[in-house]
Amino acid sequence: MATVVDLITYPVKGCAGTSVDGSHLTPAGLAHDRSFMVVGPDGVYRSQRRDPRLALVRPTVSADGSRLTLAAAEPEDGHGALHLDVTTAAPRRDVDLFGTTYQGIDQGEEAAAWLTDFLGAPSRLVRVPPEHGRKTDGVTPGTSGYADSSAVHLLSRASVDLLHTRLTGRGAPLLAMDRFRPNIVIDSLPEGAQGDRGAQGADWAAEPHVEDRIRRAAIGAAELGYAKLAVRCAVTLVDQEAGARGGPEPLRTLATYRRAPFGIVFGAKFAVTRPGKLSVGDEVAVAEWGEAER
Repeated sequence: MATVVDLITYPVKGCAGTSVDGSHLTPAGLAHDRSFMVVGPDGVYRSQRRDPRLALVRPTVSADGSRLTLAAAEPEDGHGALHLDVTTAAPRRDVDLFGTTYQGIDQGEEAAAWLTDFLGAPSRLVRVPPEHGRKTDGVTPGTSGYADSSAVHLLSRASVDLLHTRLTGRGAPLLAMDRFRPNIVIDSLPEGAQGDRGAQGADWAAEPHVEDRIRRAAIGAAELGYAKLAVRCAVTLVDQEAGARGGPEPLRTLATYRRAPFGIVFGAKFAVTRPGKLSVGDEVAVAEWGEAER
């Protein structure tokens, strides 16, 4: 009825994501997702809200998490790739994420120098400590690394298609999916691929914002529990290819039909209730539905 069409992990908070064919879903989200974070000298996290050039940093992390590479999106930026041995033994330091203090393991002077030069502002790179015990809120509580809130952000293509229809109607250009930085993107199964499942519920994934109503779902060997709607911020205004703000969309259009009492919402956040392997092509089996929180 619905299938995973993309899995994206963001090893360094605020930096570019990497699409993967499969990943182990840990209690804190896709493997290595938001395991690292860029902070200023005061330990406060850096975000594309204030540092849109973060979008031009392309991080990759080894399967075991022991090696991290930072590379610029374009070679002409003059920044060669930096290959780091990740440390979990360095001293911890206080870091600030949305006004809450957590701990981070500083990844050293080379990483600090590379990021400072690239962003044009004093910066350091920290990693989530193994003892990180962050608790996330929502309908289903959970944990996450340095993500904004819950471990997994799920978005349907139908929701993006509706936005594109509305953008076109206003004469605005279409926007890439990466503006919304989802972890799991779902879509309807191709026509004719539903076999003898019958018509009942066959097209639910074609309903825009169906993710708002999913309360429990199994994907591959993993299971998700609904936490909250995803409140959108100025990061969606950043052109991820240019590393710069590109105008008032999509927030201007989303505000006309996706405004909730607590903000503009698009996509949904989930906690991991059962870790396990998931892959592109896995079907999404919804075990429980609810009413949208709007």
